[in-house]
Amino acid sequence: MLPGLLANAQSKKKSGSGKSGGSSNSGYNTGIGLRGGGYSSGLTIKHFLSGKNGVAIEGLLTTEYKAKGGRLTLLGEKHLSVADVQGLQFYYGAGFHAGAYQGRYYFADDRYYYKGRKGDIYLVRSNRDSYFYDESTYLAVGADLILGLEYKLQDLPFVVGVDYKPFFEVFNGYTGFYNDAAVSLRFTF
Repeated sequence: MLPGLLANAQSKKKSGSGKSGGSSNSGYNTGIGLRGGGYSSGLTIKHFLSGKNGVAIEGLLTTEYKAKGGRLTLLGEKHLSVADVQGLQFYYGAGFHAGAYQGRYYFADDRYYYKGRKGDIYLVRSNRDSYFYDESTYLAVGADLILGLEYKLQDLPFVVGVDYKPFFEVFNGYTGFYNDAAVSLRFTF
């Protein structure tokens, strides 16, 4: 009887069916892939820390099309299993970012354009009636939050995820709060 109980306990441990809903089993250590979002699209890398149940570090190297710039984001994330569905996880976290943008593209609310012979020319408003052509590149920094859901495909080395990542940013003396959502696909190993 005792050997049967021990064998049953070992098989549950190997299959992961003995895990509680609060723990996490991501099914991978590192994933690298693409993230497509509204404000930030580009490369995503996620790595689970050893010895930390369900804790991962995610790095995003993204571009923002409208602002003609780029951004590096680092996030710490906590992963939790969802309803004992193998491979499905909810995660949340926070982090920070730094980036650089061209001024004439970033100030979308304060720009004015006119149709020139070779296309649109964008100008930035500096005073009430004064405009200038801003070619300068400015540094931007900010704080990020993230909520997401991801699914590790059972027989393939891929993770598909969706996330909501609001962020606060300081740019050349201006501040803003932005809502960003994205879909990610990562190759896992």
